[in-house]
Amino acid sequence: MQTDKITGEIATGIHQQAGNKSWLLVTEHSSYALGVTEEGLLLQLYWGARLPSFNDLPSVQLPAERSSQDVTLTLAREEYPALGGLRYGEFAAQAVFADGTRDIDLRFEGAEIGERQGLPELRLRLRDAVYPLDVILSYRVDSKNDLIIRSASFHNKGDEAILLERAFSAVWHLPAQFTPRHLTTLAGHWGGETRIQRQPVVAGTVQIESRKGVTGSNAYPWFAIDTQATEQLSEVYFGTIAWSGSWNLRVSTRITGETAIAGGIHDHDFAWTLAGQQSFETPDFVAGFAQDGINGSRHRLHRYIREHVLPQPQASQPRPVLYNSWEATFFDVTEEGQSKLAERAAELGVELFVVDDGWFPARNHDHAGLGDWRIDPQKFPNGLQPLVNRVNELGMQFGIWVEPEMVNPDSDLYRAHPDWIYHFPNRPRSEARNQLVLNVGRQDVQEYLITVLDKLIGDHNVSFIKWDMNRPISEPGWPEYVAAGNNGREVWVRHVEGVYTIMDTLRARHPNLSIESCSSGGSRADLGILERTDQVWSSDNTHPDARLFIQEGISHILPGRVMGDWVTDTPSDRVWNEIPLSYRFHVAMMGMLGIGGHLMHWSKEDLAEAKRWIAVYKQIRPIVQDGEQSWLISPTATEGNWAAVESLTTDASEAVVFAFRRTNPFWEVAPRLRLQGLQPTARYSVQSLGQTDNETQEYSGAALMNQGIALPLGRSSYASCILHLRLINR
Repeated sequence: MQTDKITGEIATGIHQQAGNKSWLLVTEHSSYALGVTEEGLLLQLYWGARLPSFNDLPSVQLPAERSSQDVTLTLAREEYPALGGLRYGEFAAQAVFADGTRDIDLRFEGAEIGERQGLPELRLRLRDAVYPLDVILSYRVDSKNDLIIRSASFHNKGDEAILLERAFSAVWHLPAQFTPRHLTTLAGHWGGETRIQRQPVVAGTVQIESRKGVTGSNAYPWFAIDTQATEQLSEVYFGTIAWSGSWNLRVSTRITGETAIAGGIHDHDFAWTLAGQQSFETPDFVAGFAQDGINGSRHRLHRYIREHVLPQPQASQPRPVLYNSWEATFFDVTEEGQSKLAERAAELGVELFVVDDGWFPARNHDHAGLGDWRIDPQKFPNGLQPLVNRVNELGMQFGIWVEPEMVNPDSDLYRAHPDWIYHFPNRPRSEARNQLVLNVGRQDVQEYLITVLDKLIGDHNVSFIKWDMNRPISEPGWPEYVAAGNNGREVWVRHVEGVYTIMDTLRARHPNLSIESCSSGGSRADLGILERTDQVWSSDNTHPDARLFIQEGISHILPGRVMGDWVTDTPSDRVWNEIPLSYRFHVAMMGMLGIGGHLMHWSKEDLAEAKRWIAVYKQIRPIVQDGEQSWLISPTATEGNWAAVESLTTDASEAVVFAFRRTNPFWEVAPRLRLQGLQPTARYSVQSLGQTDNETQEYSGAALMNQGIALPLGRSSYASCILHLRLINR
């Protein structure tokens, strides 16, 4: 066991106590401890601020029974409680054995410490006391970011099948305390995703979930539980489930204050037949502890995503400024029209040109064509290549929109393979947005999609695909699979695995390909999809008023380089009080900048201003996309009237600050804005970017953090600014 030579504390990493079945997972600022009781049960002992040694941990023993209604196994903080015995709290696993037994009794069997995916890993094997079921719990430790990454794998060691009816990734425990806690979650709907919800943690159970087969826009698989937290202060426990299908996250609290957080693949309509000698692995549940508030949890999760989740080499390259043709042309896609848009986009400094929906046969509206992924000879009589060549000649990459999991009934694919969609015999096939969902759990469907998409990408030098999914799964039937004696309730998982297989295969064949995850906007934004994609379209709503709320919420999960945001002609409902183009650009520049407006309709003045802001964005892009993002003013807390965000380099030598004021009915001057994370004794130059009067001023880091800085917002409504800070000396 290694210790720090100066402090004598246990070093970061995974440590086993000599002679005992207990382990201490140590990060730079936190510790997570667990141990095995005499009965062979695995308990959590501690999770919180970093402890110096094993001597600080409580003994490994079951709590005393309080009454016959408050029994030991229910009170115990088991690491992976299964349904069985006298357990009435949250549980992670449920199974039915071949003889009908619906009770699991897991006991500790063994442990090993190794490495997986570049991180140290503790693997603990639990075994049922009677039946041939092993469950291996994995704990990977990201010491730098104070994160524990947990998952579980089920192994049938016998010959008879075992039916899994719940297979969560983890259960986390928070001890009781005197100070009240609060739970923060994200909720929304199409066009209004990731709105921050905050409530006190009280006795009872809060469940957030998606049953749609995708991550969903109504809720997101993320939570934070804090002790009177602000953006900068106090203790925060936080976590997210890395799964792109239906999920369930449950927060249960007893009247005495103990809280358990359980989550993973949703058990709604789920079952998995674990055949003899087969295994099943859950997705990751990533969780952490921070003492520097909500922004501290943001920083840790963002760094983890950039360093350990996003695909390489794209994760180490700047995300390009893109133009998307959807709002300009909708389905009226032609070579000539797209070429004109591309020429104008290139003049502005755009680096990636994306043709959206409408490029394939019969796609003149949303009633036909999905599934027939070939070039429309009427819209592109010379094929797609002349447009691709023109885009490349203009110095831009070429991208294209696809919706691989979907099919229109009016399509050649559906007419040839009506059995390829989810359906039940003798039941209607429900359409949403005039489309049905392909069963991508089927190997033949996967092979078809891989073949047509591989050809599309390879034949046309496609650098980027916008992967969309515009409806949830319904009628989740697979008649042929069931007829062959298989479990039909596996489809929810097999669909997600099919999507992952297709994406993984395309990326392996085209290593320089980038993918954007889109699902009616932000309905598929999770760490599972981020292992395979480079950015996320966080909402179809591009109204800057809405986007400040949406982007604040999604920033709890997505770093700047992942969050796609466009400048569009929205809002079209504002005629007499138009939102300035600068304001719309500033909102979009907080993430991965894109443009979606009809450039052929923009004035010369607007085009010149757009070109100026794109140049500014490229100047600050490394900080915006990969800096430490902190929300200084929450639009949620100010009802959308104010917002301010700071992105800071790791060494605090450079920062970018975006500030917004929506309305100013009393013509008041903005209060001074206090910044964060700067070097107190150093001096910084501060410049307002993109303005004609951009005089540089100098301040100490202490002054900027304590006294604050006056914002150059004037007294108008819809005012915004970008401040650029540079370190002068130390």
